[in-house]
Amino acid sequence: LLARKQLEAGGLPCFTPARSDGLLLCSRGNTRVEEACEMYTRAANMFKIAKNWSAAGNAFCQAAKLHMQLQSKHDSATSFVDAGNAYKKADPQEAINCLNAAIDIYTDMGRFTIAAKHHITIAEIYEAELVDIEKAIAHYEQAADYYKGEESNSSANKCLLKVAAYAAQLEQYQKAIEIYEQVGTNTMDNPLLKYSAKEYFFKAALCHFIVDELNAKLALEKYEEMFPAFTDSRECKLLKKLLEAHEEQNCEAYTEAVKEFDSISRLDQWLTTMLLRIKKSIQGEGDGDLK
Repeated sequence: LLARKQLEAGGLPCFTPARSDGLLLCSRGNTRVEEACEMYTRAANMFKIAKNWSAAGNAFCQAAKLHMQLQSKHDSATSFVDAGNAYKKADPQEAINCLNAAIDIYTDMGRFTIAAKHHITIAEIYEAELVDIEKAIAHYEQAADYYKGEESNSSANKCLLKVAAYAAQLEQYQKAIEIYEQVGTNTMDNPLLKYSAKEYFFKAALCHFIVDELNAKLALEKYEEMFPAFTDSRECKLLKKLLEAHEEQNCEAYTEAVKEFDSISRLDQWLTTMLLRIKKSIQGEGDGDLK
């Protein structure tokens, strides 16, 4: 209410059609538009204080559009981001629309790192609010592409690992394998990151295992050759036990190997899901438990 009163008292600019290719301000030209931007921004902040998120988002959007009219691209993008952050609390789809508008401006300005950051935000909205994993994957992939172009390889890898995890959940195993192998290969020679490589090769091998036992054996041999430190890891030893149990169709041995690993390194939901999918391929295994 305070924001509405301020807008009414301030007298937002009146726009009158002047010609077919645009609008002409009634008075004071660009100065009038600048004042309108400030009023919309003040109103948006008041709406935020009142926790009226949709109204705040709308006011920031209006400010963003006026900034564009003034050719203030950076200010316009900032206002679209502010609008997106407000809408996140009330209207996820509208938040995505605003963030996409900001991304378009940032990419046009060559600000690809910032654009990538907002693609991640959109992906997170699709993950948590709209539950559309395919679209989340697409935005993580776009973010990774932008980060790679800016030589931000660590940030790119983080996005790609999210893609791989979701791809495996959606049974797109080949896509997941390619990413895990790529990131594993990129990190195994880095003194600070090489200890993470074993995790990525482990996950790639599990994806191979779900598809075909022989594929997993060949992949395991390749990873040991590429990255000798992998051989002594708990992950590699678990894989060998699982392969042996699977070859013998020994469900008890499979379960015991998983339990032993879990007692030291707690299994997360992703690993649990993948290990259960492998276990179900053991002849006669009907339940969905690893314990």
